[in-house]
Amino acid sequence: MFLRSRSFALLIGLALTMTMTVAVPASAIIGGTGSTRPYSFMVSLQYDSPRPDGHRCGAVLIAPQWAVTAGHCANTPTGSTAGVPRGWKVRVGSLDTTTGGEVADVDKFYRRHNSYDPPGEDIAVLHLRNPVRARPVRLAEATPADGTPVRILGWGAASTGCDDFEDPKCFPRKLREADTEVVPLDRCWDDDGHILPLCVGRVDPPVGPGTTDSGGPALIRSGDDWALAGTVIGPGIRGADFPDMYTDVSKNSAWITGIVTGTDVPPDSPVPNVEGTAAVGDCKGAVVRADTARPEDLALALTNGHCVPGERPAPGRALIDRPAGLPRPVTIADRDGYPRTTARATRLVYATITGTDIALYRLNKTYAQLAREGAKVFRLTTTPMRDGDRLLMAYSSSRPRCTVEAVVPHLREGGYQQDDAVRYATSETCASRPGYSGSVLLTPDANTVMGINNTHNRDGERCTEGNPCEVGRDGTETALKGRSYGQQVHRISACLGKKSRLELSRPGCVLPPAAF
Repeated sequence: MFLRSRSFALLIGLALTMTMTVAVPASAIIGGTGSTRPYSFMVSLQYDSPRPDGHRCGAVLIAPQWAVTAGHCANTPTGSTAGVPRGWKVRVGSLDTTTGGEVADVDKFYRRHNSYDPPGEDIAVLHLRNPVRARPVRLAEATPADGTPVRILGWGAASTGCDDFEDPKCFPRKLREADTEVVPLDRCWDDDGHILPLCVGRVDPPVGPGTTDSGGPALIRSGDDWALAGTVIGPGIRGADFPDMYTDVSKNSAWITGIVTGTDVPPDSPVPNVEGTAAVGDCKGAVVRADTARPEDLALALTNGHCVPGERPAPGRALIDRPAGLPRPVTIADRDGYPRTTARATRLVYATITGTDIALYRLNKTYAQLAREGAKVFRLTTTPMRDGDRLLMAYSSSRPRCTVEAVVPHLREGGYQQDDAVRYATSETCASRPGYSGSVLLTPDANTVMGINNTHNRDGERCTEGNPCEVGRDGTETALKGRSYGQQVHRISACLGKKSRLELSRPGCVLPPAAF
């Protein structure tokens, strides 16, 4: 579905949409007030945040060297359920996300799942490199009944409609709190047979967590002290922002305790080698070079033509030498999926969705510069893909294996046609999904780009937007729901001349010409 498919945004707490998989976020403390005193167990989890103060999610200290948070707050590039994070830290027991309390590095994490469903198990445990002196909170022993008073805490958005992470009025550095209650679950969620979440908050006036409050606590009284009843998941399925779902900590206590005590610790997740996968605008891609490229040439990044922001190439035509229009740098991943280096796209060299589905961007760094920075650059093939070819898809969190089941004479979708498209074998792990646009197809040694992923049939319709159909040499149209496709890229090299510049008049160059 190349006309609609865009790469998903990185989840930042509840700020952005979840990737692989997902409950859409809503959620700081809406309807609350500034806390007048710190809570020793309250934690700000900080890494890879859009906020200037570094806060990403809330978390709660449950032992001197352990904290819990939402599962979707413990994300690594490859979606590991257990492993060693990079650059994660916590600030414990402070009112302010930038000062006070104790700071510790997170050196291990465990998530119940690598997705966020069922929501009642959207929980993670964080291990701190060094123990802190702050006093932890107890876990609640049982699910609180409807109507139980609850206190919620967080540093997230202070009102609905806040979307400016730079605005301290929207996203305060100072801790906020609100008193509310547990409400019937059917206001948040349907009984789906899994571990069920808690439903906490109020609709009118709205009281509940806000963006980047994920993982923060729902506290109930336990004598003269607090107990942790839940951690923020986010909005339920009822279409309203409030009340919100919280993971029921008591129902997950056996899993938590097994890890904290060391009696039932999950093994680390295998980490696939995803070196060289690039984020190019809202899609995936890779940095590529033709055989004629020289180290001093400014590098080229490849993605899908349908990923170009704004104007889309018309059928039969191409966009040539335009402003890049990408809102952020091209990020090139290391083998574990973390950024190795970045470069900025200076021009859109070429883009088409006719014959193939490609876009080439000129970067502000040379191939030699990228090599010095340790970035993986792939050779661009001059050979077409054939039936039976074995490939790897360079996706950001995995490298699934593909086999070309068939080369399709023509593939039509929403008024566009690609030629000699490849259909992936359905028996394998390789498939085109939302967010996979622009993922390059590699030779088994992961050094050469043979093609580029671009679309799949979503609904079983024939030749409509989001539903490509195969067109045989006799003109017969065939569409099958779920079929996934990639496109040829071998024609690109013939069109690149000196200094890796595009020359559509070169002998053997058959890419479509410019738009009118």
